[in-house]
Amino acid sequence: MGLLDGKVAIITGGSRGIGAAIVDKFMAEGAKVAFTYRSSSEKADAIVAKHNSENIIAIQSDASKYDDAESLIAKVLEEFGQIDILINNAGITRDTLMLRMSEEQWDGVMEVNLKSVFNVTKHVMKPMMKNRSGSIINMSSVVGVFGNAGQANYAASKAGIIGFTKSIAKEIGSRNIRCNAIAPGFIATEMTDELDEKTQKSYTDNIPLKRFGQGNDVANLCTFLASDMSQYITGQVVSVCGGMNI
Repeated sequence: MGLLDGKVAIITGGSRGIGAAIVDKFMAEGAKVAFTYRSSSEKADAIVAKHNSENIIAIQSDASKYDDAESLIAKVLEEFGQIDILINNAGITRDTLMLRMSEEQWDGVMEVNLKSVFNVTKHVMKPMMKNRSGSIINMSSVVGVFGNAGQANYAASKAGIIGFTKSIAKEIGSRNIRCNAIAPGFIATEMTDELDEKTQKSYTDNIPLKRFGQGNDVANLCTFLASDMSQYITGQVVSVCGGMNI
């Protein structure tokens, strides 16, 4: 028996990094999983092939597009008949100092990181409200909590997710739908692999646990918040950061 047996989950941005770790964990815990990707079709196909199950599908979808989000929900309902869990994980960075930041860099991050959360949540609410059950988990960041130089766009988008999460938790709690946010710190992904050793050390020196986190560290928390073990938890922001926000 898995913690997510009988549940259907949507994971946006599930073809790489933290999203891919969540997909793997949810499959191991017995969920039926639909995950999205924008352009990484080879990686998405590899994940589906790895699990070799009728309980996983990859859907090419841009969560920052309102109509794409609506179609995504319809496709998952057609395939699996219900939606119990939504992980709003899709996100990008366009880092630069504010003086150099272009309007395109600002708008692009806001559309993918924040507007996507509105789009998919908006369309998943009706089926969840009909079932009077659901868990929505939004991927924020510790940067959204305390900011970071050179990431004003990213920090603003992730801070916006926190306010959105708390508001939605209040709106739909009476329908037995929970909404929480996760704020990862430095998690080892393809992005952190590109950092040189000196830069990585400068970051880990400021982390009490003295290391980057792993995708599974976030996936484990997602599993808890998506499962019935967290039935009385909503509107919360939980950091997975090795203590860097102490």
